[in-house]
Amino acid sequence: MNSSISGSIEDKIHRLPVRVYYSDTDAGGVIYHSRYLDMAEHGRSDMFRTCGGNQFETMKSDGIGFVIRSLEIAYHSPGFLDDLLTVETRVVKAERFTVIFNQKVMREDQCLAELKVKAACVSLKSGRPTPMPEEWKTAIDRILAC
Repeated sequence: MNSSISGSIEDKIHRLPVRVYYSDTDAGGVIYHSRYLDMAEHGRSDMFRTCGGNQFETMKSDGIGFVIRSLEIAYHSPGFLDDLLTVETRVVKAERFTVIFNQKVMREDQCLAELKVKAACVSLKSGRPTPMPEEWKTAIDRILAC
């Protein structure tokens, strides 16, 4: 897939470039631990966008969205103000109701943080699990085909 503001996919991995801004850091210029969760969220959202998925339209039209069911994160090394990072997102497994992602926040070849994220598809009205929309399954199939 071509590179864009939403990143690019190659070898089944979506890569999203991310710049570290002052608002991402503490007074010492070190990235706040919670900002890695935001970066990972952006990576997952832009991965779907890159493959033609539109989460907002599906939320509006079908009342369906993703929620995080579980998340593991390992911090390996700090990131700093003005770093240019890459969020790497890989779909590990896609099922009827859930998708499991492995994600890494990288500074060149150095892994700063690794995440394992399980997202569940739910009805926004009832909060109950619901099958993944066909549009999202198609986007995931495109990702897995790259």
